[in-house]
This record gives sequence, C-alpha cells and structure tokens, in this order.
Amino acid sequence: MKKIDPSTLDLKDRVVTINRVTKVVKGGRTFRFAVLVVVGDENGHVGAGLGKAAEIPDAIRKGKEDAKKNLVYVERTDTGSIYHEIIGRFGSASVLLKPAPEGTGVIAGGSVRAVMELAGVRNIVTKAIGSNNKRNVVNAAISGVNALKTPQMVARLRGKTVEEILG
Repeated sequence: MKKIDPSTLDLKDRVVTINRVTKVVKGGRTFRFAVLVVVGDENGHVGAGLGKAAEIPDAIRKGKEDAKKNLVYVERTDTGSIYHEIIGRFGSASVLLKPAPEGTGVIAGGSVRAVMELAGVRNIVTKAIGSNNKRNVVNAAISGVNALKTPQMVARLRGKTVEEILG
C-alpha cells in the first residue's frame, strides 16, 4: 500500500460524533470533547481520525489532522460501486458491504454513510453488525474498503488475464 499525500487532495470532512467527557476534580467538573471525523475527496480517498480537546473546534481540527494521516484509497467500479461483497471487521464491529446497481444510492447508517459518501462510492448497500460503537463501525467500514480487490489484482495474483477471471 502506497502512502497518500493529503496536501494534493481537495478533502472534505464530516463530523460523525461529538462525545462530551467529564472529569470530576476537587474544584468541580472539567469538560473535554472527543470528536470522530471522517475526511475524503469523494474520489476514492477516505480516512477517519479522533481528536480530543477542551473546545469542540480544537477537537475537530485535531480529528481532521489525525484522519489525514490515515487515508486509504477505495477502488470503485464505473457505476460508483464496489467490485465484490466484503465484511470489514474492527473490534467487535462488523460492516457488510454489498455492491449495488446504478441508481441504488448509498443505503447505510450514519457513520458508514459518511465513510462511503466521502470515499466517492455512489451505489452500495451496507449493514452494521455487532457493536454499534461509532468509532469501531467507521474503522470496520474503512478496513472493509481497504481490503477490496479489483479484477486486475486477482488476475495478477493468479497469473491469468482479466477475461479469464470474469469469464
């Protein structure tokens, strides 16, 4: 897997969740925020990051910086779908990703939808299975799209032509 330079991409970001964390100290309560951010260029690149700070804008900025460090490239078909069905796993969260025909749209829950839309996938059916922890679900979706193989990759692995693979 080659390293992706985020400075060359026109990245958009989406905040998936904002979690307020409270710490009780002698003088009272201190509030901090943990923000899960997904970034992508809607053209195949997507990443997720977590930012923590005392103020929400600072946490979002840190989350964006973390997400840029974790970018992956998503291979897509001409119809804006994925090549094959796959299950992405992270922790106890699993995300089923199924290719869909043109015109289906993105059928996904909130956290997986953010990943798919920012990755540029236009036609897909997804189902989150197991844990509903947003951070784990996002990471499971990203691990799923990262493990996708194109017909060209499979043909190269098997030493065949793409026509032999596709039949």
